[in-house]
Amino acid sequence: MLLARVEGNVVATRKHPSFEGWRLLICQPINNAGDPEGAPQVAIDAHGAGMHQRVIISSDGSAARLAVGNDKSPARWMVVGVVDEKEPGTPV
Repeated sequence: MLLARVEGNVVATRKHPSFEGWRLLICQPINNAGDPEGAPQVAIDAHGAGMHQRVIISSDGSAARLAVGNDKSPARWMVVGVVDEKEPGTPV
C-alpha cells in the first residue's frame, strides 16, 4: 500500500469490459512530506476520491480483480481509502 495524491482522471473511448462502471484515477505516490515518489499509477476507485486528495492505493491485483468481478481483468491498483485528515504531529 502507498500514500498517493489524485492527479487526474483517465478518460477512454474503449476500455477493458471489467472497468465498466469504475472510475479510473491517476494517482501519484507521495512520501510523508507530500513530495512525489515514483511513477504515477492508474487505480480503480469506488470511494469517490477528488482531485488532489490524498488516498491509500494498493497494488494487490487479485483484490482489484475480485472487486471488478473478473479474474482476467488487467486491474492491479485500487484506491482502498481516502485520507480525511492527519493526526497532529505527523508529517504531510
